[in-house]
Amino acid sequence: MPEESPLRLRIEQAGAAVLHRPARAVERSELESADMQRLIDFMFATLKGTGVGLAAPQVGVGLQLVVIEDPPEYHVAVPPDLLAEQERLPIAPHVLVNPTLIIEDATPAEFFEGCLSVDGYRAIVPRARRVRVQALDRSGRTFDRLANGWYARILQHEIDHLAGRLYVERMLPRTFVSAASVTQYWSTLSIAEVKARLA
Repeated sequence: MPEESPLRLRIEQAGAAVLHRPARAVERSELESADMQRLIDFMFATLKGTGVGLAAPQVGVGLQLVVIEDPPEYHVAVPPDLLAEQERLPIAPHVLVNPTLIIEDATPAEFFEGCLSVDGYRAIVPRARRVRVQALDRSGRTFDRLANGWYARILQHEIDHLAGRLYVERMLPRTFVSAASVTQYWSTLSIAEVKARLA
């Protein structure tokens, strides 16, 4: 029998109960199961071409599970000066199970942020510049990594999902705009200029 190809899963949108309650920890026996490994594959398939991180609650599963990938091809359309300002570098695909986040440098970094579960919108969200994440990987091995800049932002965003929190709870409220308007009006301006115009 041919191996099952990964499926794209439905993304839950803001208002779905699973997005607004804490996810439960994954048991080690669950992580080793074929069903859990298949879910991870399906989450990566769903993430591909759509974003850089996906938490299990976003696909309707209330578990502390996150997949992350920020491949080089996503960076091509981003101006080099913005990549540098965001401290954004390619991130290989990896899995975080039952992650714990530790703030290493709370200096706020402010950039536009979006979410597959708040489809079609963006807002400026302050995030800590440097964090440490401790978790299990998909094989149950301990994962411990220091993250700066954009990777730190992704981790904070996705781990917020596991606590039942969306970025709209952390955003600068007057900067909540459509994704189309970011492309049309705001993407060529500095964050300081955007904040000044939307204040």
